[in-house]
Amino acid sequence: MENQTIPDFELPGTGGLLFRPSDYQGRKVVLYFYPKDNTPGCTTEGMDFAANHAAFLAAGCDLFGISRDGLKSHEGFKAKLNLPFELLSDEDETACEVFAVIKMKNMYGKKVRGIERSTFVLDQQGRIAKSWRGVKVPDHVQEVLAFVQTL
Repeated sequence: MENQTIPDFELPGTGGLLFRPSDYQGRKVVLYFYPKDNTPGCTTEGMDFAANHAAFLAAGCDLFGISRDGLKSHEGFKAKLNLPFELLSDEDETACEVFAVIKMKNMYGKKVRGIERSTFVLDQQGRIAKSWRGVKVPDHVQEVLAFVQTL
C-alpha cells in the first residue's frame, strides 16, 4: 500500500472531532488500528503512543487511534488512560475497508472477524508512506516514531 493515496472518508472521533484525511494535507498523520478498547494489548499500545505523543507532535505529525468501538466506549477508554490524542470510531468499517485491516482471527479456538493490529503513516500529500501489519506491541511505537522523524 506504500505510496498509495487514500480516498477521503469521515469518521467521528472523541472530543467532537469529525476526522477527514483531507483536513490534514500538509501534515504527517499516524493512524493506528487496534482491535478493542479496554483490552490488555490495546491499553499498552495506547499508553505507548501517549508517552511519545509530544515527540510525534514535534515531528509535525498528528496521531489517531481507530477501532470499531463506539464513541461512548472511546470516550471512556481515552479518559481512563488520559490519552492526549483523539480516538476515531469506525463502527461501519469505512476506514477498515480503505486500509484492508479486517481479518479472520482465532479467539479461544473460534474464528472471529476483527481488526488486525496495524499502523499507517500518511505523508504530507495524504499518501501511505509506511505501513505495519500484524503489529506486536512491544517497541512498535518507537519504530513508528523513528520513521516519522525521517519524513
